[in-house]
Amino acid sequence: MLFIVVACAGLPGVANAAETIDGTKMSFLWAIPFVGILLSIATGPLLFPHYWEHHVGKFAIFWSACAILPLYLSAGPAAATGAVLHTIFLEYIPFILLLLALFTAAGGIYLQGNLKGTPAANTFLLVLGAVLASLVGTTGASMILIRPLIRANDNRVYRVHTVIFFIFLVSNIGGSLTPLGDPPLFVGFLKGVDFFWTTTHLFHEMLFVAVAVLAIFFVLDVYLHRREEHKSHPLDPTPDSPLRLHGGINFVMIGFVIAAILMSASWKPGIVFTIYGVGLELQNIIRDLIFVAVTFASLKLTPLICRDRNQFTWGPIREVGILFACIFICLVPVIAMLHAAKQGAFAPLLAIISNPDGSPNNVAYFWLTGALSSFLDNAPTYLVFFELAGGDPKVLMTTMAGTLAAISTGAVFMGANTYIGNAPNFMVYAIARHMGVKMPSFFGYMVWSGAILIPVFVVCGWIFFGR
Repeated sequence: MLFIVVACAGLPGVANAAETIDGTKMSFLWAIPFVGILLSIATGPLLFPHYWEHHVGKFAIFWSACAILPLYLSAGPAAATGAVLHTIFLEYIPFILLLLALFTAAGGIYLQGNLKGTPAANTFLLVLGAVLASLVGTTGASMILIRPLIRANDNRVYRVHTVIFFIFLVSNIGGSLTPLGDPPLFVGFLKGVDFFWTTTHLFHEMLFVAVAVLAIFFVLDVYLHRREEHKSHPLDPTPDSPLRLHGGINFVMIGFVIAAILMSASWKPGIVFTIYGVGLELQNIIRDLIFVAVTFASLKLTPLICRDRNQFTWGPIREVGILFACIFICLVPVIAMLHAAKQGAFAPLLAIISNPDGSPNNVAYFWLTGALSSFLDNAPTYLVFFELAGGDPKVLMTTMAGTLAAISTGAVFMGANTYIGNAPNFMVYAIARHMGVKMPSFFGYMVWSGAILIPVFVVCGWIFFGR
């Protein structure tokens, strides 16, 4: 696959080909590779776990080839290569470098000692993580707190639910108050949405959903904790002891990551370097180089004992890197169809975002953005609906504030519906598995999210967007 891309990168016409994939002529058949890779992720660990573990890359490459090779034949090498390079350079590379920097830095923060995994302590960790998510991003907060949460409950008989609710609250819902919290909101920030608009306009929606999910968790955890009183507990591998923070230098590293993101959004020198027809802006190149520098600096400055005691391995980020590289490629034709709007295969779905009088149907925006964000990358999904709503940030922040809030909350909240709805979900899943937690399958997780989150989202949509 990489050989094909590189070999065609120098073809004439690639320079202007990144946006020339015509989604209006595509049928739903073009979504089969994307559906295929999702089904592979869903069924592989369940039906053939050992084979999947050793050949996950081959499955992912197969489906990405099924997406891109027909695209080369139908759209031509120049247009197809341009679209793939556009996705790799402008979306995947910044995406994975940001995850790598936060994964490395957060993996070097070690909280010595251990809390006892009581309902009160678990709820406290979830609240702390939800607050941190809007400050250091859902990925950063997830990487900092998932290991302490698992260690706190490693002598519990029932502990899977703690990780599932962690994904709900820390890896998704908590990141809705600033553009630093979740990639869709950062995309909106780059499009002109004020930095604190999300804080003021999404606060009540986030508070309602977070409190409702936390209340469900607390009741469930109290019930399961009481049931455990009559069961024999496993020997606690991490007995309770006073808490002490190590690897604090990594908070500085995360600060550099945040500063790099803000710099790339606010500093516009107007310098662009063109590589194989894709324009790379100077501020974004510097941002990505800072991500790389943070990764190496964290490895250099963090005592090895911190990573050893965190059971830090490269397995989770390696698996995420491989799978999401191929997911991004499989998304190329799907995103093209979405950009085709009412002229594309998704026209029947998009037709319901407007009321009969032409006004926006905010409930439909909330659910359509959320439904697609549950399976597609939520940042480009947010962008598509942002553009469908007019694309003018000044209008969307004022007269259409309800519509923008519906798009924003749908993209952020409903990323929790599946393991692949938001990048931290799969990373938390992988870390939990590496630490011995028997996580549910892809569909098993969706049973949890369907039973807990969907009813909460129904009420949220009715209260805030149904008027």
